[in-house]
Amino acid sequence: QVQLVESGGGLVQAGGSLRLSCVASGRIFSIKTMAWYRQAPGKKREWVAQFTNDGSTNYADSVKGRFTISRDNDKNTVNLQMNSLKPEDTAVYYCNADLFAFNSGGYPRRSNDYWGQGTQVTVSS
Repeated sequence: QVQLVESGGGLVQAGGSLRLSCVASGRIFSIKTMAWYRQAPGKKREWVAQFTNDGSTNYADSVKGRFTISRDNDKNTVNLQMNSLKPEDTAVYYCNADLFAFNSGGYPRRSNDYWGQGTQVTVSS
């Protein structure tokens, strides 16, 4: 009923930039927080950045000053501008949403377990 679709991944040289986008669609009542996570090979998924519905943004220390998260509430979209990329940024990046969606009875129910399919970001040295 709710889908998150990421786009924008790819291969880039160290020092380069990429912009990821994620669009949420479906029976959405409202979105509380949209966030980005990433998972490198052999590592656990880690939180990267988030944008709450009060306009607050937060970043992992490893990306602070290099990544910028933005959000378009009208389009249910969140973006991640990634600059000064490093090889250690290589990972599959996932979009996550904490939102209220209408259930089969037509009532909004909250869940933070909505995920996109992931988009690969590879940074070469």
